[in-house]
Amino acid sequence: MINLAQKDIEHTFGKFIVTAMGVGMLLGIVLIMIGVYRGMIVDAEVLLGDLDVDVWVVQEDTLGPFAESSRIHEDLKDTIRVIDGVDKAGALTFQNIQIPSRTKPVRVVAVGFDPFGAFEAVNPSRITEGHGLTRNHYEIVVSDNIGIKLGEQIPLGRNSYKVVGITHGTVSSGGDPLVYISLKDAQELQFSYTNTRIRNDRARGMKGTSDPMVNAVVATLKEGYAVDEVAKEIKAAMHKSVYTRSEQKTILTKNLIERASKQIGLFTAILVVVSTIIIALIIYTMTLEKMKEISIMKLIGIPNSMIMKMIVQETLLLGFLAFIFGNAFSHLIYSRFPKRVVLEIPDAWMLFIVIMIASILASLIGIKKVINADPAAAIGG
Repeated sequence: MINLAQKDIEHTFGKFIVTAMGVGMLLGIVLIMIGVYRGMIVDAEVLLGDLDVDVWVVQEDTLGPFAESSRIHEDLKDTIRVIDGVDKAGALTFQNIQIPSRTKPVRVVAVGFDPFGAFEAVNPSRITEGHGLTRNHYEIVVSDNIGIKLGEQIPLGRNSYKVVGITHGTVSSGGDPLVYISLKDAQELQFSYTNTRIRNDRARGMKGTSDPMVNAVVATLKEGYAVDEVAKEIKAAMHKSVYTRSEQKTILTKNLIERASKQIGLFTAILVVVSTIIIALIIYTMTLEKMKEISIMKLIGIPNSMIMKMIVQETLLLGFLAFIFGNAFSHLIYSRFPKRVVLEIPDAWMLFIVIMIASILASLIGIKKVINADPAAAIGG
């Protein structure tokens, strides 16, 4: 049996392929948008995974230290350490700073921790050059996407910091590169006042606090202790907000990126609808271009079902080729985006199913035109 769709596509092969490529670029952007969302989820969990702690203690009635600002006293870690069930406890700071680079300043998140304390914030497996912090002052570990080389000096605040290590894949929940400095240096950068501010405060009769502050205290538990129970005990004893690892993950993935995910989802849905409309218009135009041929086919006795099958086959093939081109396009460009883009196979299959369904729906407009075609139109002009 003659395959009408095959004959028709062979007749307009170049136009058909170019059209599929155009629609494919739209579908590629859809895959990229889904990948951006997946990347946000991965970025939100990088620091949590590297620290690998069980409990986060932050300022009371806050969602700190990522979703809200949090300030607590550093010595709180010593009190938490003696609570039954707690194995280790340490203090951390997090702050946004600008790192000077060769072209322009780079926004980063600085993680402050005690290099000789209970926790090593720098995941050793992520270090590609150099080593972690070995001193309490004037050393820094930076991410490789900042563009700073090992051994360089970085001016921050009143001091200069030597780059002793380079990491890969270390980003904050917002996708900004992470840098690591000692807790003492981080406290000086974040909580210390300038000389002018100190003089003004003295002139006003104000005295600055000498108690070291941090943004969070983290702890790991001994084996056999329930995380939720120990968290409740710490909250009752310290009068602070206490979150387990799973609760902190929820805060990061829900509170911080929920609105962004909704926006990405809406934009993705719009692109899919636009792609469907474009496919429908293309099929409609292709059907109009061969209305005389369709009328001739109906006149010589070819049934509507065979002609409609041709329309459906062409539409499905167009959607399939567009998906292939879109997949290839997304994999060619995703690495050029400034933030992480994660392309996953299940997302691609889901888009494939959606596009196939959308193609079938788009073919209905061409089918309607075929059904209404008048065989008499084949006679005459």
